[in-house]
Amino acid sequence: MLEQIVRDGLVAVVKEDCPTCRLVVPALQRMRDAGVALTVVTQDQPSFPEGISAVDDRELEISWRLGVEAVPTLYRFEQGLVRSRSVGWNRAEWRDVTGIADLGADLPEARPGCGSRTTEPGMEERLRVRFQPAALHSRRIELGADEDPIEACYSRGWSDGLPVVPPTPERVLRMLSGTRREKDEVVAIVPPDLVPCTVEKVAINAVMAGCLPEHLPVVLASVQAACTDTFNIHGLLATTMSVGPMIVVNGPIRRRIGMNSGINAMGQGNRANASIGRALQLVVRNVGGGRPGGVDRATLGQPGKYTFCFAEDEEDSPWEPLAVERGVAPGVSAVTLFGADGPHVVVDQLSREPHSLARSIASAIQTVMHPKLALFFDVFLIVSPEHARVFADAGWTKKQVREAILGYAVRPGSEMARGAGGCAEGMPEHFAAAATVPKLQPGGLYIVHAGGKAGLFSAIIGGWAGGAVGSVPITKEVEA
Repeated sequence: MLEQIVRDGLVAVVKEDCPTCRLVVPALQRMRDAGVALTVVTQDQPSFPEGISAVDDRELEISWRLGVEAVPTLYRFEQGLVRSRSVGWNRAEWRDVTGIADLGADLPEARPGCGSRTTEPGMEERLRVRFQPAALHSRRIELGADEDPIEACYSRGWSDGLPVVPPTPERVLRMLSGTRREKDEVVAIVPPDLVPCTVEKVAINAVMAGCLPEHLPVVLASVQAACTDTFNIHGLLATTMSVGPMIVVNGPIRRRIGMNSGINAMGQGNRANASIGRALQLVVRNVGGGRPGGVDRATLGQPGKYTFCFAEDEEDSPWEPLAVERGVAPGVSAVTLFGADGPHVVVDQLSREPHSLARSIASAIQTVMHPKLALFFDVFLIVSPEHARVFADAGWTKKQVREAILGYAVRPGSEMARGAGGCAEGMPEHFAAAATVPKLQPGGLYIVHAGGKAGLFSAIIGGWAGGAVGSVPITKEVEA
């Protein structure tokens, strides 16, 4: 449409609801009277400017294609290309663009313009949908005039049981503004159906989860990490245990997107925490086909399968962040995924020296999965600030904390074997001959600092089977 209006000459984009646009009307009239090839494009009132024939752009297609950000904007076109322009009113610039030496002699030297209607909230996405049909590749599903969009998402099986945000094209385009990655880039092959998942498909599910555009890079990194053979999201789905993906976020992006690492860090109330974890689960469900009752065979499940995502409190931690410990450079944002069961609180309000607290935590870790099962799984320990202070005041490094807890988390083999203590569950009978059996393997304890500054509580989070037969925690850097 733009090419049909002008190929050579001047174009002035204005709107009546702008004092500066009304101010420059005499200059526009002077340009008309001078015989300049002038096209006036008006965004709001076809009869404005009075006495000058204007092109009606209330649909904003011309303004959008020109990339107008403020009005008035004056353009000079030569052979269909913009050669110069001036935004707002600047006498010297307008004279230079028009070639009229005495233009605006009676007007102020300069005045700022007003925002173009194309910059109104949500307008950019609406205009892209209207005038750039190929902006998205996903199939669009039309709803009936009386069909409730939220109920439509339920009925089509796109929900995790809670209401989702309808993924309109405008919302998806807005979500895609959160990343520089191309929308048709394949992020991962998502199990169990092994479906290629593009950035656009992740964005759609991020919309449904309630994410903001600035959350999208974290969601993308989480999807990539989850769909690796190392993490084995297919196995997590198929097991009858209650595990699901837990996301720990490190680096500057935590603060930039407002994640919670303090009070109630693993609970409700923070949009970034809640929606990022939920978006990952929705991708697995809606793209990969991982639905409860299908491949998802969890006997009981757990609330963390809706969403399980939080940030590490790095600023107040006495130790290096989890991602740095796992090889990510300091100052680089990253996610670490763990196949997690629900959190189990460790209460110790009396220990004031590190060995006592380490013994408490080790005793709690013994209960993970079953007190008589060991060596098959990993554990995440979330150390609260007050418990961390006990270790820090004694000068203990994270390595010392881990080694102490692992050293205390042992039991005599005679208590661990099947049948011992009148309980059939347990380790194979040959473990009865072992002097001690460690609960975890040497690399099986991961430590994160998070939580409110008041309360002598930490948490242990058990995992699914580790190693090649199960899931191994994976860390992935977050791309912009």
